[in-house]
This record gives sequence, structure tokens and C-alpha cells, in this order.
Amino acid sequence: MTPQPSWIPVLITLPTLVPLLGAAITLLAGRSPILQRAIALLAIGTALVASGMMLYLTDKHGTFSVHIGGWGSKGYPNGPLGITLVVDPLAALMLVVSTVVLLCVVSYAIGQGIRDGTSQQPVSIFLPTYLILCAGVCNSFLAGDLFNLFVSFEILLSASFVLLTLGASGERVRAGASYVMVSMLSSLIFLAGIAFAYATTGTLNLAEMALRLDTVADGTRNALYAVLLVAFGIKAAVFPLSSWLPDSYPTAPAPVTAVFAGLLTKVGVYAIMRIHTLLFPGGSMDSVLMIAGLLTMLIGIFGAIAQSDIKRLLSFTLVSHIGYMIFGIALSSRLGLSAAIYYVAHHILVQTTLFLVVGLIERQAGSASLRRLGGLIASPLLAGLFLIPALNLGGIPPFSGFIGKVGLLEAGTRDGSVLAWLLVAGSVITSLLTLYVMARVWTKAFWRPRADAPEGELADSAPSALIDERNDISFDDREDVGRMPVSMVIPTALMVAAGLVLTFWAGPILRFTDSAADNIGDRTNYIVSVLGGDT
Repeated sequence: MTPQPSWIPVLITLPTLVPLLGAAITLLAGRSPILQRAIALLAIGTALVASGMMLYLTDKHGTFSVHIGGWGSKGYPNGPLGITLVVDPLAALMLVVSTVVLLCVVSYAIGQGIRDGTSQQPVSIFLPTYLILCAGVCNSFLAGDLFNLFVSFEILLSASFVLLTLGASGERVRAGASYVMVSMLSSLIFLAGIAFAYATTGTLNLAEMALRLDTVADGTRNALYAVLLVAFGIKAAVFPLSSWLPDSYPTAPAPVTAVFAGLLTKVGVYAIMRIHTLLFPGGSMDSVLMIAGLLTMLIGIFGAIAQSDIKRLLSFTLVSHIGYMIFGIALSSRLGLSAAIYYVAHHILVQTTLFLVVGLIERQAGSASLRRLGGLIASPLLAGLFLIPALNLGGIPPFSGFIGKVGLLEAGTRDGSVLAWLLVAGSVITSLLTLYVMARVWTKAFWRPRADAPEGELADSAPSALIDERNDISFDDREDVGRMPVSMVIPTALMVAAGLVLTFWAGPILRFTDSAADNIGDRTNYIVSVLGGDT
């Protein structure tokens, strides 16, 4: 194994440390909104550059790690004790996609705040909290031990609660309380799993656990795996642990909902993928994951069909498409893992984009309810911003949603088991129903005249005065209400373009996901990078 350059440890820590430092500075600069915005953009931009460098380096040289506060242990001079951060192709890809999303969403949020004047919300704490969320997301992908991963989840939880309840409306506080209760339950289960893991292996370092679990009895290994799957399944919104999500996300402001929908559930999916390949290879829980993936797909999309509010509808499609990722993980094959990794990247970008577009729809028409919307085709720009990611989510060729689903279907047919074929059939049905749901939004919100909407007259006052009681945002006497600010449109357009990158550069990206799947499928690189020497 080639020794890593001395500057690599600094690079690995930047996506976590820079946003945390930026959060502290923006909190102190609360009286200067312009300075706050500049620092937030600089901090996330720096994290994006560092993540891009790690993506290139891991593609060329494999896995890198850094030990912070490591004291060493017998046989492992690099020190698995302390905080271990590890970056491999999978973690690097997740970091790049996540920081792109975080940068675009914060730009959108800044634009919304400038033009909408959300005077009833404590906007001075939005950017510091958002940067803490960014640090938690990045650290989750880099964590090399279970306790550090737990800390990352707790950072996400604390920041998420603040962002969900900005404005302190009754509905937001209720949704935030529900979200926190579910997240705390997940954290308690995760903490129990950590205690179980330490009692079983005597370590929480993932690389060292991977070696020691090989000698543990199958029953004990499966019990530990089941506990961790429940904890991560709640965070990933895998059925039957997903009922909390549609009630929590739609009440938040559009930028918050967008970043939550795009990233937070994917942190849970990433954790499942990591422990499935590193700690518990061998497929002992594959059947359970397949059944959970199938039910997540179908029940999620059936829930979406029943919705009339676009935010809730998209929340259910978010749950549904988590099933595709679980499908790829459960196949435990190189092709299945590669397709799952590609689909995670695709879904982060597309789902975030759709929620940003819904924010523009609310800004333009005064509502996100299909019962009140109509005639939005009069804004071709808004129609285009919605149509492209909607077709992408529905899996229409040649978009990345189609490419990812074809990869998963091919992996399922190669597996050949009864459960795999059931998942193939469920995937096709879910894709068709997703397309139906997106077509329903298009025909009702864009194609249908506003006058034909059952409650269309209730949103007609939006251009002159709008009070959104659900979100406690007042636009009274603002001459720009009913128009889409350029500062919100540009980040949304950039997110649409980022989603198209996965389509136009599908070949190179799929080659990278194949490499990432090979890397996590063979644990040797990860273990050697963390522990050093021969394993």
C-alpha cells in the first residue's frame, strides 16, 4: 500500500471542519446578513472543492484515512482508537453530490429571504444552523467508527429540528416534535446497537469490527445487524419505518424541505450500504431487505397517488424511491451495488430539484395544492424547470432515472431468485405509477386553466397579497409577489443541469460507480487503509 501524502488528512477534515467554523463565524455575524451569506457560500464552496479533489484522488488511488486523537493499540500503530475519518470512492461521490445540493439550496434560500422578506422568522440563525447541518452530513459519509457516525446523526438531528421549526407556527412545531421523537427513538436504538457492538467485538472502529465480526457466532452477528438496520431504516424511511416522513417534511420552508428530502434519508441509505458491505457481508439479511424494499416502493407510491398537495405527494415519492436503493443493496452483487450508488446520486439531485420547483410554484401561484393550481403553463420557464426533473424521476429515457432503473432491473434479473423477480416487477409498477403521479401534477397544475380548479379562486389573490398561514409568511404589499426571483430561479436551474449531468455523462459516472462497488465489495482496501499493514 502506497503511503498517502501528508496533506491528505487536512483535505479529508475540510468538509466537516470548514462548515463548523463557518457556523461559528456566521453566528457571531448575526447583525450583518451580507457577511453571513458570504461566509456560508464560501464555507460550502470550500467543502465542495475539497470533496471534488477527494473524488479525483480516490478514483486514482483508492481509499484514504486519517486518525484524529488516535492512541494506537496492539498490532495497529495507526490507532483505531479515537476519531477515524475514511474516504473511498463511495464516500467521495456522496460528498460531491451532497455539497453541490447544499450550495445550490443555500443560494436559493438566500434569494428567497432577500425577495420574500420573511420578517417573522429568525433568519439570523438559519445560516449557522444550515452550516451545522452541512457538517453533520459530510461527517456522516466520512465516519470510520460507529460512535462518530452516531455523533454525526445527532448533529443532523439538532440542526434539523431548528430548521423545521423556523417561524414557530403551530403546524411546524407539531411536525418538528414528531420528527424529533422519531429521530430520538432511532438514536436510542442506534445507541443500543453501539453498546451491543462494543460488547461483542470490543471496538467501534468499523475496520477493526469487520475483522472481529468474522469470528462471532452467526446468531449474534444477525442480531447486531438487525438492531443497526432498524436504526438506519428509520433514518432512511424504509417501510414500515417511514410513516413519519410525509407528515414532517411538507410543513417546512421550501429550501429546508428540499435539502431534507434530498440528503437526510440518503445518509441512512449510505449507512445501510456501508454496514451491509463492510461489517455483514454474506447476504444473511438480503431477503429481509428485499421484502422491505418492495413494500417501500409500492406503499410509498400508492400514498403519493392519494395526495392533492404537491409537497406531500413528493414526500411519498421520496419514500417510494428509497425502495429502489434498498433493492440494489439487497442484491449484494457488483451490478446491484453500482446501480444503487448511481440511483442514490440521481435521486438526491432530482428530488431536491422538484422541491425547489415547488417553492417557485408557491412563490408564483400562492399555493402547492392541486385543488387550487392551474394555468402555470403560462410560465414556460417554470414549466420547463418542473418537467425535466419530473420526467427524470418517472424514469423516461434517456434520463438518469431510466438508466439507474435499467441497471437495477438488470441486476435483479441476473440474480434470478423469486424475490428478485418480484422486485423487478415491483420496480416497473412503481416507475409507471410515478410517471402517472408526475403527469397528474402536470395536467392539473400546468395544463388545466386556473378557473377549472375546484378551489382556484382561493389562490387568485396571490399576485397582490398573500398570507400563507401554514408557513407564517406574509407577502402583503410586496410588488414582487407572483414573480419568480432570479436569485431563486438560477439555483433551481443549476440543480436541473446537475441532474442532466448524470444523463449526458452516464458512461464515465457508471464506470466510477462500478469502481466504487468493487471497492466496497472487497473490504481489503478499506481495512488496510484504516489499520495499516497486512490483514
